[in-house]
Amino acid sequence: MSDDAAGGGAPPRRVRKEPDERRDQILACARRLFSRRPYAEVSNTEIAAAAGVSRGLLNHYFGTKRELYLAAVSKMMSVPPIPIPPFVEGTQVRDRIGQSLDAWLELLERNRETWVAALDMTTSGGDEDLERILEEGRDRAVDHMTEVVGLTPLSRDRPEIRAAFHGYAAMAVATSREWLKTGRLTRAQVHLILQEVLLNLLDQFPRLLEGEPPRRTEDAAALASPAE
Repeated sequence: MSDDAAGGGAPPRRVRKEPDERRDQILACARRLFSRRPYAEVSNTEIAAAAGVSRGLLNHYFGTKRELYLAAVSKMMSVPPIPIPPFVEGTQVRDRIGQSLDAWLELLERNRETWVAALDMTTSGGDEDLERILEEGRDRAVDHMTEVVGLTPLSRDRPEIRAAFHGYAAMAVATSREWLKTGRLTRAQVHLILQEVLLNLLDQFPRLLEGEPPRRTEDAAALASPAE
């Protein structure tokens, strides 16, 4: 990917570029370095050298290392999910969930150090900007999950569905930490846990929504046999 190609080897010769292009180049190099080494081990001087810019120009665009790191995390969290076809009756939900989880775990593995550092910072507390970025990422993840399992229309009417998915997303984040930081789980084990927990959660939605049937035919189909 372009991030990996940027900033490799000897410092590149400085070439005049448009401001947006230069900013994107700096950010790409920062993402590459942050993804491979802990946050504390990466300096703005190193990022500037990898991007072929002066330290002053880097500071002009991003100010501090923290601001640059926040931009890198935001960029990582805004990567579009893999395209999925519209949900139709008879769709194999298990397959759709499996493909979606594969893509998410691949993203985390490519950006291991960035992700772990972000989780560490939020765990220690006090970084409202980082928490906001991660919360926006969780909201997009919930949007994607409801689309994957075919519950997007119903989730607009029933806040319980989005609330349940937010709880699942929090568990997914914690489980990813057990894989990427502590090593107590493998990627395959994380995939298995998250897939089976989500399928079981879908099985419970009819009880969760008991007393008010789905309002749309497609919602009823999705809830009738989510684990097929």
